[in-house]
Amino acid sequence: MVKKKAFILRIDPEKLEALEKWAADEFRSTNGQIEYIIDQALRKAGRLKSKPVSETEKDNKASS
Repeated sequence: MVKKKAFILRIDPEKLEALEKWAADEFRSTNGQIEYIIDQALRKAGRLKSKPVSETEKDNKASS
């Protein structure tokens, strides 16, 4: 299991409301949406390596 570190995030109410709506629209928790946004930004900036494709994902793509 992946270890996660907790930290406090201060965000203005308007941004939090927009984030919660976005998360709900994509069937994610607010925390999951924040992680997704950060992950995408880090990858786009070249600051996070791409995850290797798992064998399951390879099999799923091959059967599509």
